[in-house]
Amino acid sequence: MAYFSLNTSGNPTDPQDYTLQGSQPTCLGEDQICAVQASNNGSNKPVLTDALKNEMIIALHSRTPSTNVSLKDS
Repeated sequence: MAYFSLNTSGNPTDPQDYTLQGSQPTCLGEDQICAVQASNNGSNKPVLTDALKNEMIIALHSRTPSTNVSLKDS
């Protein structure tokens, strides 16, 4: 699994809006998706499975980061 940071003003459900990171990015806050940990699709973009998308929704609703989803303040 690799870390991908969401580009500024990116759509969290669009793999093209993420940038591959060499290590876990620093994300502080609870309002927006900052980064995800996911499989690399071979083109340095994340594989956004339904399970990961559900984890993103839960993290946003609970305002709590999870194993594969990091959040930041807006």
